[in-house]
Amino acid sequence: MSGLQLQGITREFARPAAHAVLRSIDLTVAPGELLGLVGPSGSGKTTLLRIIAGLDQTFGGTLLWPDGHRPKTAMVFQEPRLVPWLSILDNLLLVAGEEHLAEAKTVLAEVELGGSEHAFPAQLSGGMQRRASLARALLAKPALLLLDEPFISLDAACAGRMRKLVTTYWQKHGITILLVTHDLREAIELSTRIVALSPAEGRLMTDRPILLPYPRQNTDPAIEQILESLRPLTQDWPQPATTDQTPAAPSYFSRARSRFLALSRSMA
Repeated sequence: MSGLQLQGITREFARPAAHAVLRSIDLTVAPGELLGLVGPSGSGKTTLLRIIAGLDQTFGGTLLWPDGHRPKTAMVFQEPRLVPWLSILDNLLLVAGEEHLAEAKTVLAEVELGGSEHAFPAQLSGGMQRRASLARALLAKPALLLLDEPFISLDAACAGRMRKLVTTYWQKHGITILLVTHDLREAIELSTRIVALSPAEGRLMTDRPILLPYPRQNTDPAIEQILESLRPLTQDWPQPATTDQTPAAPSYFSRARSRFLALSRSMA
């Protein structure tokens, strides 16, 4: 298990006009916590996750780890970030090695891709690619798992099964998880605690524990009650797109791809 502490985290961007996406974020995440980070598009959720992952180092403030070092970390991005010239199985083995072939096949079966291990990413739908990305992160056996909208574009039934898979994995292994989502109901169903970022100011505006037993069903009356109490948070939130579109493969020579390939093993 691994916790972390954020002190005064600020992130500014110069374009299109100078503005701060995050302003003086103070946040402590306990070891073994499943923290839901919610907020509308543009509120800085993904930026904060990238800072914690070590992918964005142009920020102010301090990021503290219990032993002074970032623990073994895996991240599921909004875009699947699969290597297009490798099969789905080989994408998983990037973070685990050939000696974990049987385990990789087991994890693929758990995310309902047992018959697709030899397919290439472009042959799969966007939702299937996201599930492959989740499988890769779980196979890495991280102490800290960062999830950025991992269930977008999945149909309701499949998303429910993947949420159950994540909570089961979390309970079994006792890892720390940070989940970014725009969906308050989803955050309540999964999280031990919810933190909300403000729409425009990049500040923390809500920090609330969710004291409900597991397993949870998103139709439970208790979840509905908590959701109603938090609905005022969403009044000014724009509605996100939910269409299932397979993302285009990134350029073979893009900087983003190069950074991903360089970091994939170090983060796994």
